[in-house]
Amino acid sequence: MQNSTNNEYKAVTNGENQDLFLNDSPLTGVFKVIGGKWKIMLIKAIAAQCPKRFGELKREMNFLSQGTLTTQLKEMERDGLILREAFAESPPRVEYKLTSVGKSLLPVVAVLEDWWNTFQANK
Repeated sequence: MQNSTNNEYKAVTNGENQDLFLNDSPLTGVFKVIGGKWKIMLIKAIAAQCPKRFGELKREMNFLSQGTLTTQLKEMERDGLILREAFAESPPRVEYKLTSVGKSLLPVVAVLEDWWNTFQANK
């Protein structure tokens, strides 16, 4: 009986590629910043209409709880992807904008979307 293991994937586990799985790998850092289920969608939503008010984000992403949305936005602000601006008004108004770092992710997101479309077409 012939071994049915796909040999293409063996290279991922050989010694020279082990560093992909270490905590100091650049990819680990990437996913710490943009990982999370909703960050890419938030980047796209803010980019589509910048600045974007919290209420607008909440309506657009109505499948997220307010707490999850707030947490994701705080993490993105902490990591320098977005700027949060609070206005001293009644009612309070908060707007989010992409930073230059956040804007630099837009071509990366486009490449990921292209990859996904190709992946889906080849299934």
